[in-house]
Amino acid sequence: MHDHSDHSHMSDIEARVRALETVLTEKGYIDPAAVDAIIQTYETEIGPRNGAHVVAKAWSDPDYRAWLEEDATAAIHSLGYVSRQGEHMQAVFNGPGQHHLVVCTLCSCYPWSVLGLPPVWYKSPPFRSRAVIDPRGVLADFGLVLPEGTAVTVHDSTAEMRYLVVPERPEGTEGWSEEALAGLVNRDSMIGTALADEPAEHAQEGAR
Repeated sequence: MHDHSDHSHMSDIEARVRALETVLTEKGYIDPAAVDAIIQTYETEIGPRNGAHVVAKAWSDPDYRAWLEEDATAAIHSLGYVSRQGEHMQAVFNGPGQHHLVVCTLCSCYPWSVLGLPPVWYKSPPFRSRAVIDPRGVLADFGLVLPEGTAVTVHDSTAEMRYLVVPERPEGTEGWSEEALAGLVNRDSMIGTALADEPAEHAQEGAR
């Protein structure tokens, strides 16, 4: 059962923050573009680094992977990433012939402790409805076309249970450190709308 009280509508705190932001913007104290840039940074860079650490450790440490499979909440907490919302975590693992996609069909429950702020599209009604009805079509919209025969499992997050997708480890990363592996893990791959970055792509970006 979903808890809609603080997800489906703007909470009192969110409304006050929005009102305060509007007043401060009108008085010239803050720049909305700068605020948006900060939010974007937390959405795509700072927040997802926690989840990337979890994934990289699971890739490189078989004992940690087994722990993550058995009790994701405890395994994630052991790295210092503790949710203040009290929900449990479950890790699902992509591999040959199996792909996982996470959605919250009735609201926008999201694992903030490991992924930071949710992307705008995650909260949109079209994504939330189509992900269940036509997951392959949604993945194709994100540019991810899976091989024929790959099973797609959709996981519906709730206020009590949130999911972390552990993407398949890219080939050619044998012997890589956890830090280097974490650099291949992007936010969308931990939701299931993308794959982890390939080593060649990561090297090209680093060279720019």
